[in-house]
Amino acid sequence: MNIRNCYILFTSLFMLALSSGCTKQLDITPQGEPSKGNFWQTPEDALKGVNAIYRNFDGEEFYGRGFMWYMNASDDMVTGRSNGQADNLRNFNSAYVSGSYTRDQWSMRYAVIKAANDVLMNIPGITMDQSLKNRYLGEANFLSGLMYFQLSYNYADDRAGVPLVTPDNSNDPNPTPRAANIAANYTYIESQLKKAASQLPMFAAMAAADYGRPHKTAAWAYLSKMYLYKKDYANAELYADSVIRFGGRALKTNYADVFTAAENWGTEYIWSAYSTPSGEGGWGSILPGVMLENKAWGLYNGWGYYTPTKELYDAFDAADKRRSVTILKPGDTFTFFGAIRTYSSDNSLSGYQFNKYMDPFKYASPVGTHISPNGDHPTTDLNPPLLRYAEVLLIKAEAELMQGKSADTEINQIRTRAGLAAISGATMTELKKQRRCELAGEWADRHRDLVRWGDAQAAYAQPSHGANGAVIWAARNFNPVTNAVWAVPQKEIDNSGGIIKQNAGW
Repeated sequence: MNIRNCYILFTSLFMLALSSGCTKQLDITPQGEPSKGNFWQTPEDALKGVNAIYRNFDGEEFYGRGFMWYMNASDDMVTGRSNGQADNLRNFNSAYVSGSYTRDQWSMRYAVIKAANDVLMNIPGITMDQSLKNRYLGEANFLSGLMYFQLSYNYADDRAGVPLVTPDNSNDPNPTPRAANIAANYTYIESQLKKAASQLPMFAAMAAADYGRPHKTAAWAYLSKMYLYKKDYANAELYADSVIRFGGRALKTNYADVFTAAENWGTEYIWSAYSTPSGEGGWGSILPGVMLENKAWGLYNGWGYYTPTKELYDAFDAADKRRSVTILKPGDTFTFFGAIRTYSSDNSLSGYQFNKYMDPFKYASPVGTHISPNGDHPTTDLNPPLLRYAEVLLIKAEAELMQGKSADTEINQIRTRAGLAAISGATMTELKKQRRCELAGEWADRHRDLVRWGDAQAAYAQPSHGANGAVIWAARNFNPVTNAVWAVPQKEIDNSGGIIKQNAGW
């Protein structure tokens, strides 16, 4: 069943059965209320169970807005228009804790984990093709491991991990307390992603109908990134090298091509937020519409959030080809709804806009074909990258530098594509610059980079500026002990009866 066309609309696997042949959004027919006693019997049940894992990926806050508010804390972007809840979060003010934008980040990811656990518990007992069974188990292991990674780096540290809900305790009605520390989470993530890597096919072996499902290279890549965060640099290098040598991935020659729908599954793809404008309201990530100029000059319902800072603009060398691909500045020309326009903004706080996700909006009549008919859910045909090949090169480079090795080969691949001269003796300063310029506005997460490098406190003690040079965001107070992790959503603490504890200081 094609993940790109079969959208999971049910709220629980055991509340609603799906037709097995859906080919477009909403082509899903209720067929009664199966119980655990009569489900998990057939290969068709297995497929429905696997597809249930993806249900939350259409959530507005999942990969479209809510999760991005955490990244909005960085020095690369500001809240593009006034929003009290977002402002509190960016300023590390605990008043944001119960706000709707980030309140469900925790529960949505645990819902994915629960659906993955159901697959891991029940599919092994189904009589079916073994290679397909392995792929389904690999999908569950990968997606659960990815959710735990995202939960861990946002909420866990050496003082407390996030709760480990596994197949062994998934059906326990009692609240699961937090793991002892983030190391316990990393151990479990490592186990899940290694299993996934052993079970999943290579991307090149997948049918086009299955694009968007996990593959072996994605598991290797996230293992590499997890090890980087863990500061296990030898393994970070090892798994990055596996992607580079055996993953069948490569840099695109032209940086701008990466951010086009035509390259959704191109050589730089490793893992992305699948999106489509099809149907009445589209499906998937709404990030391109969220970053678009508020009201989009009267042509669409852009939301006007996450606007670049002058600090980010100035981080690029003048000859860097990535700057114009990444940022629209006042006076730049661009194509929007089929017409050449000169960029200006009536409402962007910084006066800039991210340009990376504008490809779907260039067509003369994009609504319904390239962008969602529903501007309140502005999905597009562009899949925002979550982890791409260029980041794997930079992960390997950082791991090499942290082990005292040369990273010139990987860094110069990135520099050369950007139109910059090759260098020798690259340092961490250069690595940090290239991560910033290469991955700006993406899920690579500049805020998390600054935190793990120990640079956040100094960076946030500086104000942010707009295109005209004026201060648009005052200096912020970042406490590296408290603010290195985000607050656990208060509703999770309340729902657990206090079993789940808040992060200290929040």
